[in-house]
Amino acid sequence: MPAESHQSAGSSCLSLLRTIPLFAGLSVTELEQLEKMAVCRKVPRNTTIVRAGDKTDSLFVIVSGSAKVLNRDAEGNEVILTLLAAGECFGEMGLIDGSPRSADVVANERCELLEMAKTEFAKALAGNVDLCLNIMKSLVQRLREANRKIESLALMDVYGRVARLLLDFSEEDNGLRVIRRKVTKQDMAKMVGASREMVSRVMKDLEHSGYIRVEEGRIVLAEDEALFPVAAGSRL
Repeated sequence: MPAESHQSAGSSCLSLLRTIPLFAGLSVTELEQLEKMAVCRKVPRNTTIVRAGDKTDSLFVIVSGSAKVLNRDAEGNEVILTLLAAGECFGEMGLIDGSPRSADVVANERCELLEMAKTEFAKALAGNVDLCLNIMKSLVQRLREANRKIESLALMDVYGRVARLLLDFSEEDNGLRVIRRKVTKQDMAKMVGASREMVSRVMKDLEHSGYIRVEEGRIVLAEDEALFPVAAGSRL
């Protein structure tokens, strides 16, 4: 993985660790122990950080930027499993069961990462209940996301799958559901199993119907979520 890297240093890394949900509830002493084992990396956009089949030897935490988790077939076709934002981690599954990397992880934009070696992180897990619980919460969240995706692919048409994806990407902001992250229509198509043209058509239809609006570089969803067509109502 081509990247700039350096051992984490002092208070700057400690401040970063405090903002990461994975390390919520840890004491200053525990964070300092993690800080000593962390290596900071900066990777350019489109860098493949890990590859499917590689040995799992470390955990990564995204400090800034975003990344996509994907699988490719023999012809190079891609399916995006999920998008990861700042504060999220990857590589934890392999640290627990010892299996190789299950997917590629590619930087969507320039990313700053914290990397922790498997042996050192295992020691931290062994002596910290809060960290173990946070890892469990992360895995449960991934499982719920996978269940939602399986459900949408099996039961919804493209209209419903795009609507569900937008809801999943949204967050509350002053009573509104807002999507701040930058997601291309091509990436959305790879996540919902449709063509880019179909996704563009659905997005235009949702905007014209008043379910979404684009303003100031963000997407705002209808205030009343009950009106948002998460179920496959319209057949396109």
